[in-house]
Amino acid sequence: MDFPSTQFVPSRTMGTYEPIHQIGMWGENLKGIGSPNISPSVIVDVANKLENESETTSHELLAPSSKYDQEASKPFDKIQRRLAQNREAARKSRLRKKAYVQQLENSRLKLIQLEQELQRARQQGLSAGGAIEVGHLGISGAVNSGIAAFEMGYERWMEEQNKQICDLRIALDAQISDIELHILVESGMSHYLELFRMKSSVAKADVFYVMSGTWKTTAERFFSWIGGFRPSELLKVLVPQIDPLTDHQILEVCNLKQSCQQAEDALSQGMEKLQETVSATLASGQMGQGTYLPQVAMAMEKLEALVNFVNQADHLRKETLQQMSSILTTRQAARGLLALGEYIQRLQALSTVWANRSHEPA
Repeated sequence: MDFPSTQFVPSRTMGTYEPIHQIGMWGENLKGIGSPNISPSVIVDVANKLENESETTSHELLAPSSKYDQEASKPFDKIQRRLAQNREAARKSRLRKKAYVQQLENSRLKLIQLEQELQRARQQGLSAGGAIEVGHLGISGAVNSGIAAFEMGYERWMEEQNKQICDLRIALDAQISDIELHILVESGMSHYLELFRMKSSVAKADVFYVMSGTWKTTAERFFSWIGGFRPSELLKVLVPQIDPLTDHQILEVCNLKQSCQQAEDALSQGMEKLQETVSATLASGQMGQGTYLPQVAMAMEKLEALVNFVNQADHLRKETLQQMSSILTTRQAARGLLALGEYIQRLQALSTVWANRSHEPA
């Protein structure tokens, strides 16, 4: 019996479909087996051959199915990995949120403590002076709220600063492209501009707070000038870290340093003049009478100029950073920002070591 070569029939052994032409070959062999002249050994060989060919054909047909199962499992593994990544990201987000809530709670408690101290100071001032209203001195809950908000913002600023320092160090060691490095430099510059903006805002609430530098460590306050670092001193720190410089760059840096020193001298002289004026205002009138509200009111008016001094000093710091960035190459500017950040970290470390030393028994 002849079979078309394109048809399939069920296989008895594997439960799959076999090509008809293969079965036709087996039929021809079986016809030969029926001949009386064929020995039993030949029949056994033909039977074994047919069984082997059947198993081979079945395995070939089943192989694609096994391969398909492997391919189908790949998207499932990818989904599992993505779910695991999402769970880890959610866990980190919860931790960050918990830390932020705790930070807010600590700030709230600190603000309550400040308000309590303010209330005690108000009561003591009224009982001692009699004629001074604390509200006229600009001490209020709004002022303390502004200071608390600044301290929270500065703490976050320092966390981001430390992260940027680490990123710059890794980038410089890895020798990344100037384009990628330029992005880090721009981010670092913007970060310092954000600090100047924050200081300007809190200076309107309490300029003495900014001038005192109580938001910094003790070693930083030791080198403080009008609420921040002195630009000319900054250049002394940075220049050795960005060598070698070209002759043109050296000339530009020297000119910038000279301009910084002239501006610093002008601001320092203005500060000294303001101090003399405020001191003379408070000392005016007759001492010993117990009524000094008019002198305090006049001194308050003169101290409005102190906010301008802080803003001008920060403007000089900002201009110095921007001018240095324009003079240097991208890689030199990155090294300069890294040196500035590490210098601040070393001042903070000095403050910590000194504080621990002062508490050690003699």
